[in-house]
Amino acid sequence: MADVQIEAVDKVYEGGVHAVRDLSLEISDGEFLVLVGPSGCGKTTALRMVAGLEAITDGKISIGGRVVNDLTPKDRDIAMVFQNYALYPHLSVADNIGFGLRLRKQPKREVEQRIAWAAKLLDLTPYLARKPRELSGGQRQRVAMGRAIVRNPQVFLMDEPLSNLDAKLRVQMRAEIAKLQRELGTTTIYVTHDQIEAMTMGDRVAVMSMGVLLQVDRPQALYDEPANLFVASFIGTPPMNLFSGRIRVEGENVFAEIGPASIPVGVACLRRYGAIKAMAGKGVVVGMRAEDLHPAESRPDLPMLDATVELVEALGSGQQAYFHVDADPVRPPGTHGAGPEDNGDEGIAQPNLIAHYPPRVDLRLGSRVKVAVDPGSLHFFDEETGAALR
Repeated sequence: MADVQIEAVDKVYEGGVHAVRDLSLEISDGEFLVLVGPSGCGKTTALRMVAGLEAITDGKISIGGRVVNDLTPKDRDIAMVFQNYALYPHLSVADNIGFGLRLRKQPKREVEQRIAWAAKLLDLTPYLARKPRELSGGQRQRVAMGRAIVRNPQVFLMDEPLSNLDAKLRVQMRAEIAKLQRELGTTTIYVTHDQIEAMTMGDRVAVMSMGVLLQVDRPQALYDEPANLFVASFIGTPPMNLFSGRIRVEGENVFAEIGPASIPVGVACLRRYGAIKAMAGKGVVVGMRAEDLHPAESRPDLPMLDATVELVEALGSGQQAYFHVDADPVRPPGTHGAGPEDNGDEGIAQPNLIAHYPPRVDLRLGSRVKVAVDPGSLHFFDEETGAALR
């Protein structure tokens, strides 16, 4: 096993397209690191540079303490799992799994033992004689995994391996991959655009946008303490509600003014965002998570926003409620469809606030309601730089 160090790596394509900018990451031995971001953010390019499938323009990549900039993919001792499985259709499952070992002229008995071991680990033993066309999508992906793990590489590289599977199978396979990685203890870099995959699978998650690494941390820390507006809007389902606001300070009391509403900032929030007192009278971006908003009747002790019910999605265990409030929503650069936005025809209100509500709260479309806001759970960002005001 080995650690991976990526130091100040750039990738510039012909024509001047800067796909990755000054990327520095250290992945510990045995760690499961997820690279996540929207399409075109540079995450797959970064993975392919580690694999040796893309030449780096500048910087240094080391695997197990050895600089691999000039090594071919086969000399880097890595195994890659692709989005499209990349199985040989004319070979059996067993032959697909063992293909790399036979290519390296490993002893026949050792190859057979490794195939049997991988097949048992992945529940593929009954299918070893079948061809890929006779397998389901999930079984094909397990064969691709088997071909990777049978070589016992230093590092696994996985490029959106679940994107071709249906939703139910993706949930099952992400649990299987995470369990397999824990059992093997192999250093793994996993690329996905799906932030739910990232949050549920990774020991740490690295968020990229427009070729730049914005934050890397444990999944819960990314959710609770986003470093900037992009991370706040990208991590979380639904994404954080973000509004233009102003800070007002009266003695020791701090208020966040959002449209006509003035929300007192809780003590817990002031501890997390200590820089907001210095923003008195200035514009900021105020964020609130959907789970920190409540029906007024359940939390009459909290400050309120006046809202109009625009849409309700029943989820069984709860409701996802979409409201319109008199406030200006903010959408960070680089996000697409990140959240509700007041972008409809002039004079027609669009949802700009999402809340998680209990399942049996009566919400009638078009009705005027009050939404209670937890003042200790607000988030604050600089409106110019997007950085968290900590």
